[in-house]
Amino acid sequence: MQKEEAKLRIETLSKELEQHNYNYYTLSNPTISDYDFDMMLEELMKLEKEFPEFLSSHSPSQRVGGQITKEFTAVKHKYPMLSLSNSYNREEMADFDARVKKGLNIDSNSLFGADVEYVCELKFDGLSISLIYENGELKQAVTRGDGVQGDDVTTNVKTIKSIPLKLRGDFPALFEVRGEIFMPRKVFDEINAEREEIGEALMANPRNAASGTLKMQDSAVVAKRKLDCYMYYVLGENLHFETHSQNLDKAKSWGLKISEKSKVCNGIDEVFDFINHWDKERYNLPYDIDGIVIKVNNYKYQEQLE
Repeated sequence: MQKEEAKLRIETLSKELEQHNYNYYTLSNPTISDYDFDMMLEELMKLEKEFPEFLSSHSPSQRVGGQITKEFTAVKHKYPMLSLSNSYNREEMADFDARVKKGLNIDSNSLFGADVEYVCELKFDGLSISLIYENGELKQAVTRGDGVQGDDVTTNVKTIKSIPLKLRGDFPALFEVRGEIFMPRKVFDEINAEREEIGEALMANPRNAASGTLKMQDSAVVAKRKLDCYMYYVLGENLHFETHSQNLDKAKSWGLKISEKSKVCNGIDEVFDFINHWDKERYNLPYDIDGIVIKVNNYKYQEQLE
């Protein structure tokens, strides 16, 4: 095969594999069999080995892993990754709503404009991650760490197939998106069954398993652990939307995986309905959650409340 022909074939295979990854892991709508996907990936890897000058750092072949990271570099966050405040009962949530309204000068007794719009999201039980995208390409992935700085785990994060290496659509030139990396319960159970069979100690829970996996030195092992990730917060200088929910909808159009379980709630009563629903339904999810995250939807209101 000539160089130009190989270059064109590598580009074609890469685009097709990226689309199939997106269909499978983000849309949950696969359009080819696992066998056909594996054959395409095998052909791509063979061509990249034969013509290494055409190997891109964002090639779908990089998701297979194989790179060894002996030490994870510490990176300072541009925007601190703060921990969340906890609330455990209806009274505390009602007090929170009252404080929000007071901070926004909203009269709870008036008939007009008495409710605040909140976004309710599932709190995935995993580990927080910050992704930096530059010109549509994944440049860096950093763990939460102590909130001020975390570890660069870009090589391992590239193996997580629900995280796009290249974006689609009209994305900002530079922005940060945050999410939660987790291990699906089915994957956790399968790994523990294998460990039990060979006499190895069992992993304690999916959260610890995900955290330990992301800090492994061999990215090929990370790839086999089938971690997943939902994104939940977009940060940057050139974001044009006024609300959190609008930014998440836009991020979804770029190819980022956003939970379908999130909901915009008009007032605290709808928030209570959301909490009550997932308090029962959480056990039917394919992953663990450890609560609900509630955010004021309007960014101007958020700034006013800081």
